[in-house]
Amino acid sequence: MRVLLLGGSGMLSGAAREAFLAAGHEVTVLTRGGRGLPPHPGLNALRADRRDAAELAGALRGKTFDFTADFLAYTAADIGGLFSAPGFDPGRLVMISTGQVYLVTAGGRQPFREEDFDAPLNPEPPRGTRDWREWDYGVGKRAAETALRELSKERGVPALALRLPVVQGEADGQASRRLWAWLQRLRDGGPVLLPDGGEQLVRFIYAGDAAEALLRLAGLPDWPSLPALNLAQPGETTLKEFLELAAGCAGLKCNFVPVSGAALAAAGLADTCAPYWGRWCSRLDPAAAFALGFKARGPGDYLPGVVRAHLAAPPAPHDGYARRAEELALAAKIAV
Repeated sequence: MRVLLLGGSGMLSGAAREAFLAAGHEVTVLTRGGRGLPPHPGLNALRADRRDAAELAGALRGKTFDFTADFLAYTAADIGGLFSAPGFDPGRLVMISTGQVYLVTAGGRQPFREEDFDAPLNPEPPRGTRDWREWDYGVGKRAAETALRELSKERGVPALALRLPVVQGEADGQASRRLWAWLQRLRDGGPVLLPDGGEQLVRFIYAGDAAEALLRLAGLPDWPSLPALNLAQPGETTLKEFLELAAGCAGLKCNFVPVSGAALAAAGLADTCAPYWGRWCSRLDPAAAFALGFKARGPGDYLPGVVRAHLAAPPAPHDGYARRAEELALAAKIAV
């Protein structure tokens, strides 16, 4: 099978690349060329800037594949540019989407189901705020999904959007460093602020399971009739339970200090010290995917290896760790 991966330097795209190569497929990766790819006889490289329509068209002109996974579609224009490449045939096409497409709407309750996509949009938040940046990302992904649906139908291309929550993986230490943000604080031995006592529910997906889902989509005898599919781990945990499990995998003790979201906001720390917390962390219902035979592991299965990889090659400090002294001061104030 000839496989095209649009984007090859991210954690998820790297996991997909390794999964397809291990299965014996011929893999072509299109990137801007910022990072080299590992040598492999079944691996080919194309260089183009996804946002440059002419460059993308030149790289893909006349090329045909059996399966394409698009990790770089963030807007309708991104999808339009892909379908504009002369003579390009993607074969089956999967766009990697996000649970953020639900978080920008006014309807539905978490965990979200595929049909919750049709709820009306929330009003646009004030520009320049974190809420606006998150809203803009979700709205852009929705537009990309809509363009995918329309253009694939027009061209007769089997396509769907694979919606994912936060992705956990061994390579995340070199990507978002969200798990490392917590491990780093636990490792220094000081108190760790836990928003709302860590009672918020969380639901993630392991990168290897998302890669296996793409491999399965490439080889399914019958293409799913749904325009989009959610994938996530089987169950939900509280944030505190997830972090306690991660700490146990690292052999670390938890010294959590419960703090209200209002207190974090007042201290200016709400956006810096607590990944996976707040309104912009989606939880997806994967029932439709599981009914089709897709599988995913829970944190008890994937966290030991993920944590071990982080500790074996400690990443650079999480950006928010620069304000660790302020967190410790707030924790001391709460304890009084």
